[in-house]
Amino acid sequence: MCTSVRFTDDKGRMFFGRNLDWCTPFGERVLATPATFDRPFAFVDGPASPHALIGMGIVSKEGLPLFFDCANEAGLAIAGLNFPGYAAYEDAPVEGKTSIASYEMPRWVAASFSTVDEAEAALRDVAVVGAPIDGLGVSMLHWIIADDTRSIVVEYTKRGMEIFHDDLDVMANQPGFDYHRENVRNYLADTPVMPADAKWREQTLSPFGSGLGMPGLPGEYSSPARFVRAAYFNAHYPVQSGESANVSRLFHTLAACGMIEGAAAMADGAYEVTLYTGGFSAATKTYYYSTYEDPAIKGVTMEEALAAGDGEHVVEVAL
Repeated sequence: MCTSVRFTDDKGRMFFGRNLDWCTPFGERVLATPATFDRPFAFVDGPASPHALIGMGIVSKEGLPLFFDCANEAGLAIAGLNFPGYAAYEDAPVEGKTSIASYEMPRWVAASFSTVDEAEAALRDVAVVGAPIDGLGVSMLHWIIADDTRSIVVEYTKRGMEIFHDDLDVMANQPGFDYHRENVRNYLADTPVMPADAKWREQTLSPFGSGLGMPGLPGEYSSPARFVRAAYFNAHYPVQSGESANVSRLFHTLAACGMIEGAAAMADGAYEVTLYTGGFSAATKTYYYSTYEDPAIKGVTMEEALAAGDGEHVVEVAL
């Protein structure tokens, strides 16, 4: 399972991040590709003006970056989040559409476009194809795409391509975004404000302390609960100034939605944990990350990562 958030600093610059929750690691690492990376997409030609990318993922046997999340030097970011039972892809490329393999959606979006507006316009003509790679099967996902101005959620279901304006700037897993957007209305009375004393007959009731304005805010790990928590904390966290304060905000917000060993078992008994938290600063073009085993936050700038490469291949940075 996964949770993602987006917000901006006091200068309007985006910070974007996600938790990736699962029971076993994928061998993920920080990946970067230069603007000169020219490996083709499965069903379409490469972008006319490709962008350099940095994010988290794995590399295929053929040397292709399989990004779980990534961002470009223009400040456009994207993350794929698990969406089983709802995602429904095409079995083959669709004539008259731009057909994109599901595993390459993050790379295609971030390499091809500079803004959410550009990506949204192009996505309306996209067919997502459920093509497997490296024997990994097909991951059933939906995507959140963000820049300095706004975010959208992209879902490809039996109804085809659906794009939602995400005014809450958060996303989790199934059900779909329409459900989550309605469900948060159940918590509209929750507030960080300390409740005032109340009089019940002859008894004066005083709050025990802070937090009593949040009755019923869900604390479990289901996707709807994590969405509500992310939306609440993202909405009420004060706007911050400076890189370190905003990186702190990003990781603290996502930590409130993180999963720990022993708390939530899958059907096979394996426990989901937050394998990593990753985030991108559009202000400094830095990718930050922490892992379950090492919660210390580390950062790699796009410039640093690309300087370690040869200008042609994927750069891999071990965690």
